[in-house]
Amino acid sequence: MNPIDKSIVQQALDSYLNREVYLHLETTNGAYAAHRQESTMTVGAYIRNGRISFGRGVITGEGPYRVGLKMEYGWVYAEGLTDFEMEQEGQLLLAGHDHEGRLAVALELSLYPFDL
Repeated sequence: MNPIDKSIVQQALDSYLNREVYLHLETTNGAYAAHRQESTMTVGAYIRNGRISFGRGVITGEGPYRVGLKMEYGWVYAEGLTDFEMEQEGQLLLAGHDHEGRLAVALELSLYPFDL
C-alpha cells in the first residue's frame, strides 16, 4: 500500500458516484491489537459485500484522513485512514494503520463482490 494521495483517492471515489458498489468496512482494536490491556474494551465493526450507492464521496483531513460516502438515507464514514491501493480494475482499498503498522480501519469499494 502507499500513503494516501488525496487527489488520486478523490478521483477514485468520484468514479463510483451513483453506481451500485460493494462495500467492505472494518474497524478493530481487537484481533490485530495484541498490545491492548485487559482493562481496555475490545471493539470492532465489520461488513463485507454490502451493496450501496452514494451520490457524494469525499476525502478530508491532512492525515490521517476521513472518507464519507453520502447515501440517499445516510452516510458511511471511516476515519483514521493512512494508506491506499488501487487493486484490480474497479477496486479501491483504503486502510488506517497505527504507528506500528497494525490495521485499525479498512474501507474498500468494488464494482464486483469481494472474495469471502
